[in-house]
Amino acid sequence: MIKFYILTDLEGVSGTDSFTQTRTNDSGPEGKGPSMKQLAREVNACAEGIRAVYPDAVIDVWDGHGSGGIFPEDLVGCDYQRDYRPHCGQLAGYAAMLFVGQHAMAGTIDAPLCHTYSSRDILYYRLNGVFIGEFGARALLAGVQGVPTIFLSGDDKAALEAQMFVPEIETAVTKFGKGFESAVHIDADESCRIIREGAERAVRRMDEIAPFTRITAPYTFEARYYRPFWKEGVKEQGARVYVDDYTYRVETDDIFKLPF
Repeated sequence: MIKFYILTDLEGVSGTDSFTQTRTNDSGPEGKGPSMKQLAREVNACAEGIRAVYPDAVIDVWDGHGSGGIFPEDLVGCDYQRDYRPHCGQLAGYAAMLFVGQHAMAGTIDAPLCHTYSSRDILYYRLNGVFIGEFGARALLAGVQGVPTIFLSGDDKAALEAQMFVPEIETAVTKFGKGFESAVHIDADESCRIIREGAERAVRRMDEIAPFTRITAPYTFEARYYRPFWKEGVKEQGARVYVDDYTYRVETDDIFKLPF
């Protein structure tokens, strides 16, 4: 039995370029419902690509959108996960990790809906001096567990970010960013086609793609927020050292103690 792990997010799917389509609990047709439907189609296409190589593969899909991005019943032949997060330390047994619906990190020029974990709160994450977003952080979590990250679908800026960390990765571009809430989109059906083909290529090539481990312990992590934590200034709280009203740092040898 061979197992694959798909991480998902909502902002990177074809047809989505406004936070009104993602920053909501409304999963109906006037809210995030259409984006959720497209995400499931793109995930299913990714799964089809995997099964073109391994017909009996076990595929686990983690719903990584904050307010939920997938209707579980829309997935075909995949196991839906929400609370359980294997990338945070339980990836043993998985052959590879793939991303579907991914956006670029906060601060990326012309990247639609770019953010780092929280689109409302976080200005940046930095690890050992390197600016890092959701892709890099999670690829590193997988890498230290010996699991390669072999595929990403999302906007063109997210694809470039993935290639910066994992140059050999396969990507499928669903839209071309023109601004923070602006993009030129690939047709929804075409997006699914290129995702299916890209995932198949990635699986066929996965022995050529090494786990991402280029950021090594000891780790110095820094997070800066848009709004101040308080008015009193620098403080300490547990492992966090507060540098100023907006910024904290963590130093550790254990990557799983970082807020990824």
